[in-house]
Amino acid sequence: MAEFLTDIETIRDRARKEIEKGPITEAYGADLPRVLQILNEALATEIVCVLRYKRHYYTATGLYSEPVAAEFLEHAGEEQEHADKLAERIVQLGGEPDFNPDTLTRRSHAQYDASLDLIEMIKEDLVAERVAIASYTEIAKWLGSGDPTTRRVFEELLAQEEEHADDMRGLLERIPKDRPGPAA
Repeated sequence: MAEFLTDIETIRDRARKEIEKGPITEAYGADLPRVLQILNEALATEIVCVLRYKRHYYTATGLYSEPVAAEFLEHAGEEQEHADKLAERIVQLGGEPDFNPDTLTRRSHAQYDASLDLIEMIKEDLVAERVAIASYTEIAKWLGSGDPTTRRVFEELLAQEEEHADDMRGLLERIPKDRPGPAA
């Protein structure tokens, strides 16, 4: 059986002395202020994605819009769950989740989109998913073993963002390119 690197009495003593730090112990190896900043940027990204998917859900029209709109609505709900997970982690780490609407789009990695063409909506959602995938992959790698809990949060989000990108790609493949009407 492996031995602890630090004896248990020392660990207990530190836990009592720094009780106000909550889950942040001496073993925490990441740059906490930077982690909180990144978490808030990701929170902004997820909120912008919720808003974009909701916009697309309500404005999707045309012959192929019903199943596509249903996918938009499902993704909006999942992106909201992502935002909630990020906000919870920010609070766990002693930070404050930033929901300020005045700065959401500046902090977001993804962009908002107000397309009215169904194909353009899907393409913009796919681009946003690809941006999230690239960002969250880099973040997870950067966190490494310094903050394994936050890394796992990003890995969970990453897996679902990859599913979303695959869904959007599948929708693009199913809609005929020569569909009738400008907003079909």
